[in-house]
Amino acid sequence: MNSDTVINVERLNVNYDDFHAVKDLTFDVQRGELYALLGTNGAGKTSTLEVIEGHRASTSGKVTILGEDPRDRKAVRPRMGIMLQDSGFSADLSAMETLTLIGGLTGRKDHPDRVLDVVGLTNKAETRVSALSGGEKRRLDFATAIYGSPELIFLDEPTTGLDVASRDDLWDVVDRLREDGATIVLTTHYLEEAQQRADRIGLMHEGAFRMQGTVTELTQTLPGHISFTLNDDAPALPLESALSGSGRRLIETHGLQEDLYTLLSWAESTSTELHDLDAGPTRLDDVFRSITRN
Repeated sequence: MNSDTVINVERLNVNYDDFHAVKDLTFDVQRGELYALLGTNGAGKTSTLEVIEGHRASTSGKVTILGEDPRDRKAVRPRMGIMLQDSGFSADLSAMETLTLIGGLTGRKDHPDRVLDVVGLTNKAETRVSALSGGEKRRLDFATAIYGSPELIFLDEPTTGLDVASRDDLWDVVDRLREDGATIVLTTHYLEEAQQRADRIGLMHEGAFRMQGTVTELTQTLPGHISFTLNDDAPALPLESALSGSGRRLIETHGLQEDLYTLLSWAESTSTELHDLDAGPTRLDDVFRSITRN
């Protein structure tokens, strides 16, 4: 493990009686990365994160964060922030009191009014948690995670319940934190967010990694596509294709640029019109679906 490794997981196992939830999981997260931990329902993501965050002991294996044992709260809590799916704040506390409490419990130093401004809750500072809307509570969750600008931030389904503008605002804040050197671990069901933002992704299924790598590395494991419709009198295609039930032609390819050039050159030379032409690489959600079939 080098000095730039923020999270190191070696052969992590988590058992619940006879159920093996996490199986020999090994991975690391480097300083400044946005690492997305994704998986199918019941894949073991939550158990993995609970161990990394120090909430649960592992059955076996070794985990360190920021060079420390995650269960050493005194050592790690001042340096990391956690945004849970549901933080369970006291309903009677105000937004300002909630942030002040989190600061005291974690040892992270900041100005609550500054953080409320960052997440757009300045006008809700004295409002009780019970009176906040669902989206406002989610922004408060985010505020508690970024309080003190910690080195390591866990974001568990951060944009659930947020409108489009609030999502954009949240990611703008994350981008600024990353510019300052923060490391982000993301879990989300919005795969497009992971595809757009993650430096690396780990895809879990049934307790283990099925794939891990950059978005490009993952999407290149499946062919890209070119699809279109043709007139009935069109000449024979220069590439092998399949006909879908809707009458569209589909070409699957691992050489998207080359095959698209071949197809377009053929269409030009034969004066053939490609109707409703669509082409692109495999999306992350296609890769996600594929891990359940392997």
